[in-house]
Amino acid sequence: MRAIVVEEYGGPEVLRLAEAADPSPAPGQVTLDVAYAGINFAELKARSVGYRVSALPFVPGLEASGRIRALGEGVTGLRVGQEVAAFMPSGAYAETVAVPADTVFALPEGVSPRTGATLPTVLPTAHALLHEVGRVREGETVLIHGAAGGVGTVAGQLARLAGADKVYGVVSRPEKAEEALKYGYDEVFVGDRFPEDIRRATGGRGVDLALDPVGGDTLRRSLAATAVFGRLVSFGNASGEAPWQVGQSELYPGSRTVSGFSILELAQAAPAALRALAGRAFATVARGEVELPITAELPLPQAAEAHRLMETRTTTGKLLLRVAGA
Repeated sequence: MRAIVVEEYGGPEVLRLAEAADPSPAPGQVTLDVAYAGINFAELKARSVGYRVSALPFVPGLEASGRIRALGEGVTGLRVGQEVAAFMPSGAYAETVAVPADTVFALPEGVSPRTGATLPTVLPTAHALLHEVGRVREGETVLIHGAAGGVGTVAGQLARLAGADKVYGVVSRPEKAEEALKYGYDEVFVGDRFPEDIRRATGGRGVDLALDPVGGDTLRRSLAATAVFGRLVSFGNASGEAPWQVGQSELYPGSRTVSGFSILELAQAAPAALRALAGRAFATVARGEVELPITAELPLPQAAEAHRLMETRTTTGKLLLRVAGA
């Protein structure tokens, strides 16, 4: 089979198409013939600095869709030939991959493998940020960073679906604001002036819930933009700044709360919780309540170009690698 292999850390050019042996499923695993693989920011960090990489060489990729080729010992509830989506520690940039069965999900009826490849990270993450961790309630106001990205476009729709009174987004470039407005946002702000924009939009009150994947100074300013009893959920550190710390001086005056979410950590620590979360999240797509925009699709051999495209920070929605037939 063919796979994208990383043998040294560096720029997109280190993504190399290579031949590899077909994997066999270990106990508790399934093998999947991959149709599409999703591209995520965490994979760019893995390629460039070894984020969550145990050893070189490795095949990147956290999510894929396709058909089950074989079942490992002890696997129940899945069948050979079934169309599924899968979340995995790595390996999705390949024609065949072995995946823990606990994080393999049957595609809902009517959902294509192309759409299915966007589901395993984006949908559960957005759902958890708003519901399981953020505890959004009807009538509240929500602030979402990266509003035009994969998680952001879904989170805007889910916030509206949950009955949020106002949904505000933040993007890095003016051209992204128009795109984000298609996905549930009332207003979308550009750049670092978002705290002032939020105070203006809310009459000085602030938002009830803020979702932040950036970290660093952006996280601290997001917390300052929350209302009394406001909640902030951190789900990444795209800024690359030092790990954030929040103390009494930031939390006590407004009785604020800071929480965190990582789908990678959840998959490792509590796969059963991830399965239940994915079921709730996937149902919104099956019911037609949420749309996942796919803004670029490249064949597997062009993985390096896909990474370059994402690193420009000009993309919106979700990027895919087409594996089957590529």
